[in-house]
Amino acid sequence: MDLGIAGKRALVCASSRGLGLGCAEALAAAGVDLVMNARGAEALNAAAQAIRDRHGVKVDTVAADIASADGQAQVIAAAQGVDILVTNAGGPPPGLWSDWDRDDFIAALDANMLAPIALMRALMPGMIERGWGRVVNITSQSVRAPIAVLGLSNSARTGLTGYVAGTARQVAGQGVIVNNLLPGIHDTDRATALDETASKAEGRDKAEVRAAREASIPAGRYGTAQDFGATCAFLCSVHAGYIVGQNILIDGGATNLTM
Repeated sequence: MDLGIAGKRALVCASSRGLGLGCAEALAAAGVDLVMNARGAEALNAAAQAIRDRHGVKVDTVAADIASADGQAQVIAAAQGVDILVTNAGGPPPGLWSDWDRDDFIAALDANMLAPIALMRALMPGMIERGWGRVVNITSQSVRAPIAVLGLSNSARTGLTGYVAGTARQVAGQGVIVNNLLPGIHDTDRATALDETASKAEGRDKAEVRAAREASIPAGRYGTAQDFGATCAFLCSVHAGYIVGQNILIDGGATNLTM
């Protein structure tokens, strides 16, 4: 399927690896030029060069912490005029409800709620002026069904979801389509870290923990960055113009919901 976005330009955050890289790769395959952001310059530049070599698109990079004011300013300056925004940031650490203090919640909000909002506020006016834009926020399956050990993520990402619910409906008539993409377990560094945490807490081998988690997923496996990226690219395409303010699970059926 031709996604109809060749020649567009996208900002993809946290895109040196994992789900962000999957999104960047899928957009580049559709002919989209990129601004890629991540904290680590070495991994970011290597990922960007690999995408240039494979797809022949223009790729700019900004090594900065998107959760910080300085990092946001650098990324926003480099991303002026983008047609597509994919927000993303690593999730906060797992723990018990009693583990976290105010500073922990502020850090989670900065990374997983306030940073995406800042990027939307900075970059959507240009999309509105041009009459076309796409925003995909990478959140989590936990906004549909909370995960007990991820209380910081549950809180911050659900706050972002509430903001998007109203905002998406205000800008859709001006050609800017905003949705959220909710990953379940994918085969990324984040999943590895969560498996290691569970392994230590439960006294089980990490391979055993992973096998048990895979067995709990109807699809019978962890997702891949390619699965995720393809869905993201579709939501950024010309074909997604009537999908507004939605929270789309991509979790292999793991979240047990009727609606």
